[in-house]
Amino acid sequence: MITTKTSQTRRDCPDIDPRELTLSPKIREECGVFGVYGADNAAATTALGLHALQHRGQEACGIASFDGEKFHTERHLGLVGDAFTGDDPSERLPGHAAIGHNRYSTAGKTVLRNTQPLFADLAAGGFAVAHNGHLTNAFQLREQLVADGAIFQSTSDTEVVVHLVARSKRVQFVNKFIDALRKIDGGFAFVGLTNKELIGARDRQGIRPLIIGKKDDTYMLASETCALDMIDAEVFREVEPGEVVVINESGIEFIRAFPKVPERPCVFEFVYFARPDSIVGGQSVYEVRKKMGQRLAQEVPADVDVIIPVPDSGVPAAIGFAQESGIPFELGIIRNHYVGRTFIQPTQQIRDMGVRLKHSANRKLIEGKRVLLVDDSIVRGTTSTKIVRMIRDAGASEVHFRSASPPIKHPDFYGVDMPNAERLLAANHDLETMNQLLGSESLGFLSIDGLYWAMGIEHRNADFPQFSDHCFTGEYPTALIDFDRKSNGQNPQMSLLVEVA
Repeated sequence: MITTKTSQTRRDCPDIDPRELTLSPKIREECGVFGVYGADNAAATTALGLHALQHRGQEACGIASFDGEKFHTERHLGLVGDAFTGDDPSERLPGHAAIGHNRYSTAGKTVLRNTQPLFADLAAGGFAVAHNGHLTNAFQLREQLVADGAIFQSTSDTEVVVHLVARSKRVQFVNKFIDALRKIDGGFAFVGLTNKELIGARDRQGIRPLIIGKKDDTYMLASETCALDMIDAEVFREVEPGEVVVINESGIEFIRAFPKVPERPCVFEFVYFARPDSIVGGQSVYEVRKKMGQRLAQEVPADVDVIIPVPDSGVPAAIGFAQESGIPFELGIIRNHYVGRTFIQPTQQIRDMGVRLKHSANRKLIEGKRVLLVDDSIVRGTTSTKIVRMIRDAGASEVHFRSASPPIKHPDFYGVDMPNAERLLAANHDLETMNQLLGSESLGFLSIDGLYWAMGIEHRNADFPQFSDHCFTGEYPTALIDFDRKSNGQNPQMSLLVEVA
């Protein structure tokens, strides 16, 4: 067994000129990753971590390990429990260090070649990498690399980073990685594995999350704290925005790879992505979602007989609404947990089928009653419309709808499956029209200040927003290079060639 020492060091990146640490100009946010170093069953630990992060992506999963001499990789379509079940994964993937990835895509097909971790034999040694987020200049970089002779094996934007690392002239591997990070933009959390170290990195604004865990003398990296709970590890701290973490047999080292800028963590972690038992930014996701429902009841009350959540992510907000309003809370919709989350499914056809497969009405609780449905958000409106119809067909006398987040009016370019404004309900219709399209008696949304209040912030700072809330406000935290080029007709095939991680 190899364990890491408890020593901790911090340094600036040594052989990168500070004058080169410039940021792309601002115009004004999924997958899950896990990594561990210093465990005699690293692959098994990683499989458990990925199982806890299954909600962040159900299309594919993979693990790469290193045993001191060689790398081992396994990548599968489908769920972690199906791919890494039965025998101890560490028997097939031996080693003291491993990284893993759960995937969902927002473009292209679900194929094995796009499943992560990606692995390459570079001149500096073997390198496995996995990524949560999306690079907003991936297509531009890909074009440049291909023109320079690079050959790509996937359509994942993560492979761009592999090529950039391979071409870096820096000496140390971690500095090659930092050199690559300096060329990319967007929201990202990386875990990388070399033959000497586990590396973690987070984007400059901290849009995508990455947590450091510790169990005895072993360190690990994870997208959420629930993955650490699964293996009985404690939270060490979050990886800071713009920080690179190196874990090896000497301990853990923190490298300030980029100058500090105002943090902009993704607000959608609280609204939808994170598991309710996770801690994000020091706050309980469950408690924040309850407060969203509490404030929602204050802002847009409803004269109804029963509060019913749209499971599962709407449950905490519905509880908060019920507690604040005094209206009874009931589980009027029963969810089939053997079907993946509709919002994460890759095609509209599967989404439409998914609604029928996933939810059924608890008729005895609904019949003859005025029902208020509470959900975490309304994105396309397809699911919400079908659920309203289902509740009405179950005998409800009235169906009202409330969203525990503001109207989503702008697309996301950092890993959330909202690529086109044309498909966002609130981007194309006013409140009255949305209510008519849903078929509800009334419709209401949480305000942007109400959302911030639920996260412990009295008001949103209009000049320097405390979160990346662009889906609601249109204020993006990074340059959208590929999107702008596509809008100008420079790369019309971009969405077909480069996928998010």
